[in-house]
Amino acid sequence: MWLPVLGLVAGVLLGLVLRVDLPLEWARYTAVGILAALDSLLGAFRAELDGHFETKIFVTGFITNALLAALLAFIGDRLGIDLYLVALFAFGLRIFQNVAVIRRHFL
Repeated sequence: MWLPVLGLVAGVLLGLVLRVDLPLEWARYTAVGILAALDSLLGAFRAELDGHFETKIFVTGFITNALLAALLAFIGDRLGIDLYLVALFAFGLRIFQNVAVIRRHFL
């Protein structure tokens, strides 16, 4: 369970140290990717607290969420519609739901 958290911390630290500049055109994809990772991480933490965490579900959920969100952003770019907002809304809602369940668990 701590492997995803360790990976997230290592990624954030590497991002802060390396100072990689991304093109402005990638901003939508980056935002969607960050929220997909955070959603998967909080979902894994919630599943671990509930006692039913499975690595396969975590990995496949992360990959599926990231690919679907990137696909929505890509299709939206091609159509001239901000479809990435759909992914941001969905991930944001799930993140808040997971945080609420985690908070209730510790209270």
